[in-house]
Amino acid sequence: MGLFHCPLGAPYYDDDACIDCGLCYATTAEEKVEASRKIREYMKTHIPRASAVSKIAVCGKGGSGKTTAVALLALALKEAGRRVIVIDADESNPGLGRMLGIKGEPQALSDLFNEDGKFSQRERFSMDDIPPGFVSSEDGVRFMAVGKILDPFQGCACSLAESARSIVEKLELKEDEVLVLDMEAGVESFGRGVERQADTILAVVEPSLESIIVAGRIAQMAQGMGIGRVGAILNKMSSISMSARARQELEKRDVKIYGVLNYNPNLAEAAFEGKPVRDRIAAKEAGIIVDDLYKAL
Repeated sequence: MGLFHCPLGAPYYDDDACIDCGLCYATTAEEKVEASRKIREYMKTHIPRASAVSKIAVCGKGGSGKTTAVALLALALKEAGRRVIVIDADESNPGLGRMLGIKGEPQALSDLFNEDGKFSQRERFSMDDIPPGFVSSEDGVRFMAVGKILDPFQGCACSLAESARSIVEKLELKEDEVLVLDMEAGVESFGRGVERQADTILAVVEPSLESIIVAGRIAQMAQGMGIGRVGAILNKMSSISMSARARQELEKRDVKIYGVLNYNPNLAEAAFEGKPVRDRIAAKEAGIIVDDLYKAL
């Protein structure tokens, strides 16, 4: 298959994991769409999803505020008694570490997976297996980053996405550990299957039709992967009527809403100054979202 990555993990055509969807040899747009339909239908009925909230992937349109939402959710999960691990899987946005109050950026996980190939060959690993230089901690939250595109000739983000997918798939979490991933903007990561092993997908929605449309696509793709817990977080809402209108549009697209993070000038100022997100009202709103996630169990 060369550089092709099978969404079902088949190493070659006609392997035991192959369902003969035709994606690996599709050449036209119509053939690719039909192959994707077969994969979604198969995943809906054949791939089990754990009921526990343990691996949360936060997605959304660029600029929707997903990085801020990730930071607030991580802190709320910590307050709820969870042992929180945050992974920055966005190859562009550099602000998540600062929002969490991280003082020293960790070495990129892509280096760990690519430096000798041995770590990437492991079937499973835990946080105890990851060398200290690749993990930073602050206030009880552990932080890792897949890596960033820093050079104009560095190439595409495929290798970074592969590292992110390996983390989501192979990281074994201990009791009360929860992993929160800040995904790249848009839906490209779904095409690479990065979110496939997550048990929860949250799309961050700002007040724009484009953001709502992207959230609908994210929900459709996540459900097609067989992920049972899929929903949206409304963000930067400036009024009750705006929240209500956004809810209506998302409900038309069968997207469940887990909560609202209203527009908060303190968060906007913190983001502008590169400071940690610390706000009592925002923390309470994020806490409600966390409560709703666990009530759904």
